[in-house]
Amino acid sequence: MSSASSKTKQLLRDKVNARSGLLVPGAFNALSARVIADLGFEALYVTGAGVTNMYFGMPDQGFIGLNELADHTARIRDAVEIPLIVDADTGFGNALNVRHAIRTLERAGADAVQLEDQVSPKRCGHFNGKDVISCAEMVGKIHAAVDARSDEGMLIMARTDARSVHGFEDALERAARYSEAGADILFVEATETAEEIRRLPQVLDKPQLVNLVIGGKTPIFSADELGALGYGIVLYANAALQGAVAGMQKALTVLRDSHRLDEDPRIVTPFAERQRLVNKPMYDQLEQKYADK
Repeated sequence: MSSASSKTKQLLRDKVNARSGLLVPGAFNALSARVIADLGFEALYVTGAGVTNMYFGMPDQGFIGLNELADHTARIRDAVEIPLIVDADTGFGNALNVRHAIRTLERAGADAVQLEDQVSPKRCGHFNGKDVISCAEMVGKIHAAVDARSDEGMLIMARTDARSVHGFEDALERAARYSEAGADILFVEATETAEEIRRLPQVLDKPQLVNLVIGGKTPIFSADELGALGYGIVLYANAALQGAVAGMQKALTVLRDSHRLDEDPRIVTPFAERQRLVNKPMYDQLEQKYADK
């Protein structure tokens, strides 16, 4: 394990354990990751929903595979130096598949991996019609994940979707069991009331993630409020994706209606700014360095 990889893992662990509401956006490809890092965010989340939406043009219903996720993770790892939290859905099968997934994603550059207790094929946590596996089966998956990591600094995040299936109390009980099994971060998905959000950090022992889905089931709080409550991570998994889609629709509507599109920063990112974000000046320097003298 490289020293750089260990450094990002320890940095993420320290930030999460501070329980001060680390604000983490989701990235769906390497360019979105560059934008996140360029704006000063301290970690990012490789979003399964975002990758599925942008890569396949399909809904978040378990269509992405491990190899595709690992490929995206590796490309994002190569593009940015901040810690990466990777959404591994259900772990792509049983406990043995989870073991393989953890090893694969760790090699690809993950600093934390999230696993959830939905029945496969999973659904977006804010969709209806979800179901969950038994608590005992998920505990086995968490044990497999903990055993599989080669660097003990890598974080395992356990998500439960039981709130929407069996109710809030069952979700709390599951989260406590997942903590006992060795999960480093707990994630109760799709809480539906402000009272539930306030209660979670009071009753669970491990740092927690809260997922704020724009237009979803969970009430929106500010990251400052959630940090004061004791949450380790405040996740906006698809804010960048929703902003990107809105930007594409705006720019292409202007092009469709006016039959031209000028370099107006209110509508499109300027050409020079796009080149800066993809590190063209660095590649120009390298080209000169390696050119025939």
